[in-house]
Amino acid sequence: MQRAGSVVSLLVLGLACTLQASPVLHKPLNLTQENFDLGRFMGKWYEVAVVSSCPHYMRRKSADPVIVALDLQHVASEGNFTMNATSFRNGTCKKTSTDYGLTSTPGRFFHHVARFGADVDSFVVHTNYDEYAMMLLQGTEKPSGIETITVKLYSRTMNVTAAVLDDYKILIREHGMTGDAVIMNQNKGSCGITEEED
Repeated sequence: MQRAGSVVSLLVLGLACTLQASPVLHKPLNLTQENFDLGRFMGKWYEVAVVSSCPHYMRRKSADPVIVALDLQHVASEGNFTMNATSFRNGTCKKTSTDYGLTSTPGRFFHHVARFGADVDSFVVHTNYDEYAMMLLQGTEKPSGIETITVKLYSRTMNVTAAVLDDYKILIREHGMTGDAVIMNQNKGSCGITEEED
């Protein structure tokens, strides 16, 4: 009987320690847009909001939060697409080009950032193709193995609706970040960044 009481005491003590411990955050399951259509995803986008678990990235972005114009181009016979990015920073146009490899999962892409020695998986989590796309980027720096998560909001125009922004904030909370940390990019000048009239 005394042994049973000791076991119960240990179980209660273990439960109390478990309740006081910090919760363990499990890596969320990354799902891409159902029935993702690469052709509809291509074309012009604007990066209007971003948040990241990487402090260096957040410091750099918050210092100059400018809208980035994106042009996604895919040649049907190739296993990748190119993202041309243009932004106007400190009075100067900055242009970059990145090749994204297609994977066997529609809506999931891969690229390598040589500057940081990082492999990056990108997921189109939500999109309606005509207005917005929510992107989740998971990066792993080599050889340190440091992992970061970045969530970006793309728009076909330089603005998004309040409802889309609310959905974006729900997504970032699901990945352990807060809506307060979101950087809303600003239009700070033209560099071929002009919205086309419909």
